[in-house]
Amino acid sequence: MGTECVRKVCIVGASGKLGQYMVRHALERGYEVVGVCRERSVPKLAAFEGRMTVVPGHTNDPEVIRRAVAGCDGVLTVLAPWGVKQYASGTAQAVLDHARPGARLVFSCGWHITRDGKDMYSRTFLAAVRVAAVLAKLVRAVEIDDQVEACRRVFASDTRWTVVRGSTLEEGESQGLPVWSRHVGDPLLASNLTRRVDFALFMVEALTDDALVQEAPAIVGCRTPSALAHTGGPHDHA
Repeated sequence: MGTECVRKVCIVGASGKLGQYMVRHALERGYEVVGVCRERSVPKLAAFEGRMTVVPGHTNDPEVIRRAVAGCDGVLTVLAPWGVKQYASGTAQAVLDHARPGARLVFSCGWHITRDGKDMYSRTFLAAVRVAAVLAKLVRAVEIDDQVEACRRVFASDTRWTVVRGSTLEEGESQGLPVWSRHVGDPLLASNLTRRVDFALFMVEALTDDALVQEAPAIVGCRTPSALAHTGGPHDHA
């Protein structure tokens, strides 16, 4: 399937902050949009009533995902590691299993995900991730390791996937499409800050960017000091 054929898009996790920004970007591009979110979160999408289809249900429910992605040319998935019931990996697996052959599959996660082990993290970053993982699991709120497992499954698939790895996020008006690198540790990424609306923009733009197929770009805001100090576009820090 050529990228020019993207007409209908499913957004898995549409009711969250990132999801709502993706809905807005997708609608602005004229896509037919289907959103998936938990039933109790459906009211968060009220602003888009009449402009999109909402499929209520848990995103790790294979039957919910099967119905939602039917006929979709692209699927944008927020890999939220909620709870301790393999929510992220279950969501990823459902999308991988039920998306139409050749569909563009774009997943969101954080910088802590590494595809090839070549990312270089600061001790502070690694310590923060470890502490967050332990504390979150203790209160049964988040299972960060499950997001790692979710991405492992995506990386191992032969689908037309992209895993977008986000830096620290902030709210604010769009600054434009973020720049990216294949590896955390690239000086381009040093500012470690991206507007959430622009993270969503990158996700939607990835649907029609063949250069991102089977890539795991780590992104940073295009107007951050580190981005301005280095050449724009993709960088590969060995």
